[in-house]
Amino acid sequence: MADSPGSEKRKSSSLMDNLLGLLRVRIKRGVNLAVRDVRSSDPYVVVKLDKQKLKTRVIKKDVNPEWNEDLTLSITDPSTPIRLTVYDHDTFSKDDKMGNAEVDIRPYIEALKVDVDGIPNGTTIARVQPCRTNYLSEESAITLVDRKVVQDICLRLRNVECGEVEIQLQWIELPGSKGLL
Repeated sequence: MADSPGSEKRKSSSLMDNLLGLLRVRIKRGVNLAVRDVRSSDPYVVVKLDKQKLKTRVIKKDVNPEWNEDLTLSITDPSTPIRLTVYDHDTFSKDDKMGNAEVDIRPYIEALKVDVDGIPNGTTIARVQPCRTNYLSEESAITLVDRKVVQDICLRLRNVECGEVEIQLQWIELPGSKGLL
């Protein structure tokens, strides 16, 4: 049986009804990543959220790579963590895992709800402390930068002998989305 006229429009509008906005995840760099080839690795990062899966480019022979790449995720449920996995690219075999981490975006989403009118640029709005239940390797500050709320995060990779990944979160308002408030 064929869909009734307008059912396609209803499906797409329901996505916008549930969409809170977009989250730009800047994958800045890796620090002291594990060696998976003879003397180095060819790392890249895969970011997953629900059914979304994005990846950075491969950086050859570097355990301290600088990606500085922006990946954009659609956010419908802020309680769902973002999963990052670092891989070593191999030409003739399956890519090796080089560790993984998760990002809880709820503290960032809460900080976005703060009224920033009158707050000076560079002001720290909130801080997130490292603990056993998160992947932070150091305190993470949520700061007002150029009238935008950003969070700089240094993640300690798990399931690997060493390595950290530095990222930054920034919210992108989307006209027609549900929004945060």
